[in-house]
Amino acid sequence: MKTIPLGDTGVEVSAMCLGTMLFGGRDAEDISYPLADQYVEAGGTFLDTANMYCYPGTGGSDSETLLGKWMKERRNRSRLFIATKVGAGYPGVERGLRSHQIEVECEKSLKKLGIETIDLYYAHMDDRETPLEETLEAFDRLVQLARFALLGRVIIGHGV
Repeated sequence: MKTIPLGDTGVEVSAMCLGTMLFGGRDAEDISYPLADQYVEAGGTFLDTANMYCYPGTGGSDSETLLGKWMKERRNRSRLFIATKVGAGYPGVERGLRSHQIEVECEKSLKKLGIETIDLYYAHMDDRETPLEETLEAFDRLVQLARFALLGRVIIGHGV
């Protein structure tokens, strides 16, 4: 599979990113594992998820937990680029990008994924109620703590 630069970060990722929104929910392990395996076998390296994808209560585990289990079983973390998002609400967590929320949700994502650093951690959607400075300072603190990698850069953007 062709690789492309991720912006000006110096990081190369596969041209096709595998979105895992339904992993752990509609797409249970018996479907998600073969899809992820096939993607990696084809040369894919870039996986995208979010803290709220297929959250508990949807009838399965959640996307991040399933990906973490899959990476552990396949021992392939070092060959993958993991992106996850914060900001969308789910049961027990309000929508938003407040400092505390970003930091708490990052730690939860790291634990569910079973990894030490997230390669790309970004805002899932805008939060017009929280000052942008507060949001960016939270992302910067996570970079300083090496909780997400991307060479110490914060990419400002949003998912869907």
